[in-house]
Amino acid sequence: MSSDFEAYEQEFGTLTAEITNKIGRIPKLGGEEKTQLVLNVDKQLEEVRELMEQMDLEVREIPIQSRGMYQSRLKSYKGEMEKLEKDFKRSRIAYSDEVRNELLGEDAGSSESQKAHLLDNTEKLERSSRRLEAGYQIAVETEQVGQEILANLHSDREKIQRSRDRLRETDANLGKSSRILTGMLRR
Repeated sequence: MSSDFEAYEQEFGTLTAEITNKIGRIPKLGGEEKTQLVLNVDKQLEEVRELMEQMDLEVREIPIQSRGMYQSRLKSYKGEMEKLEKDFKRSRIAYSDEVRNELLGEDAGSSESQKAHLLDNTEKLERSSRRLEAGYQIAVETEQVGQEILANLHSDREKIQRSRDRLRETDANLGKSSRILTGMLRR
C-alpha cells in the first residue's frame, strides 16, 4: 500500500512542478495562448485534487502503526496544494484585470475603493475556504476515530462470543459430570 502512496507522491511532484511553471508563465502570455494555459492549469489542479483524494484513501488503508508518518506527509502536500491554488488565483486575477483593461481601455480602470473592496472580498472568501477545509479535516478525523471504535467493538464482540461459547461448553460438561456422579452414587 505504501508503494501506491509513493507512486502518488511522485505523480504529485510532477504535476505540481508543471503547474508552478505554467502559473509563472500566465502573466507573460497574451490572448488565446493565455486563455488556453489558464484552462490547462485549472484542469491539472483538478487532477491534483483527485490525486490528493486517492492519497487520503491510501493513508486510511495503511496500518495504524505507520499511518501517522503518511498523514503528516499528506498534510504537507495539502498545504502545498493550497499555495498553488492561491498562486493560480492571483495569476488569474491579474489575467482578468488585463483582459478587462484591454476591453475597456486603460482609462476605465477601477477606483481605489473598488480595488480595496475586491481585496476584502477575496480575503473573506479565502477565510471561508480555510474554514471549510478545517471542517472537512475534522470530519475526516472523526470518521477515522469512528472506524477505530467500530474495529474495537467488533473485536470485543468476538471475545464475548468466544467466552459465551466456552461457558456453554463448561456448563454442558458440568451437567454431564453431575449425571455421571449421580449415577455412580446410585450404584
